[in-house]
Amino acid sequence: MIKSILIINNHGAPRLLRIYSPLPPTVTPTDLVRTVFLACASRPDSFCNYLQIPGLESSLGWGPINLVYRHYATLYFVFCVDQTESTLGILDLIQVLVESLDRTFSNVCELDLIFHSDKVMYVLDEIVSGGMVLETNIGSVLEGVREQGKLSKGSLRMGEGGDEYRR
Repeated sequence: MIKSILIINNHGAPRLLRIYSPLPPTVTPTDLVRTVFLACASRPDSFCNYLQIPGLESSLGWGPINLVYRHYATLYFVFCVDQTESTLGILDLIQVLVESLDRTFSNVCELDLIFHSDKVMYVLDEIVSGGMVLETNIGSVLEGVREQGKLSKGSLRMGEGGDEYRR
């Protein structure tokens, strides 16, 4: 199961944080981001893209955790997963997420993640929900995002006149 998904820039600032398993009261999301970032950023790009952090599982109470990540330009895409997930499958899932974001924003960059966080969440929600993988077909993901965009625009248009809500 996917425990959390993080997108962190090269300076350690989180650009997306989605936690699917509850954190214990002693651990804050900031602690999770800091620990994951330090583990990933300290490794050279020539090393493999998955690792285990000793002590992370005991502090989170999640059991044995693998970090599977990819470093693209200025962003780290990190998935915290349990032992039942395939690391190669998660690497492929990261590629699906990045390609879906790239097609949604036509050459995605860090600013797109900051200023269009709603669309980023739509894309992520089409791929993963509740820590389980829903869809890996990029075309289906993009179609779901387009449909969500239509619904969002339709609800904005209904609210322009204001009369619909007074009745």
